[in-house]
Amino acid sequence: MFELYLKLGFGHLLDINAYDHLLFIIALTISYRPQEWRKLLILVTAFTIGHSVTLALAVLDLIQFSPIVIEWLIPITILLTALFNFYRPYSDEEPASENRFLSESGKYMSALFFGLIHGMGFSNFLRSTLMPGEEGQLGWQLLAFNLGIEAGQLVIVFFIISINFIVFNLLNTNRKWWIRSVSLGIIGFTGWILWGLWQG
Repeated sequence: MFELYLKLGFGHLLDINAYDHLLFIIALTISYRPQEWRKLLILVTAFTIGHSVTLALAVLDLIQFSPIVIEWLIPITILLTALFNFYRPYSDEEPASENRFLSESGKYMSALFFGLIHGMGFSNFLRSTLMPGEEGQLGWQLLAFNLGIEAGQLVIVFFIISINFIVFNLLNTNRKWWIRSVSLGIIGFTGWILWGLWQG
């Protein structure tokens, strides 16, 4: 049973049908170079803490929320994160942002807050997979599913860092151009998601 929910968590994050979470992680981490792994570790940890808290609270029925609201909020978090990428310095020569919200610490806090929203989205999927009579094993299922999500998240982050290494170090691509180009694509795709929700 533990292995089943571990695979469910891992598969859910890497599932192309769960592209909203994929887009968020890409938008969140696309600006980081391999040598900035410490900053990236703090960022991913902040997001993990956020979604782990609400995932547990929601599955244990300690918080209630509207699934429809979460369907809207998740693409909004993607849109905001991608937009933030246009207003942060991406060169060692550029001055740090004076806007606390756009600073590195502000990015950590936004990752934590947006993680709370994504955790509620994860909980909707997990609760839909629970079978009758499994309530006594809920704690183990929750742990396994969350570990699976973390494993999938690490795969995505490693992939992004590897791509960035190739783009920045081997191809010598302009860092700002690359980050903003990827972010613009994410903004466009997220706009399509929001349009679909509006039409639906």
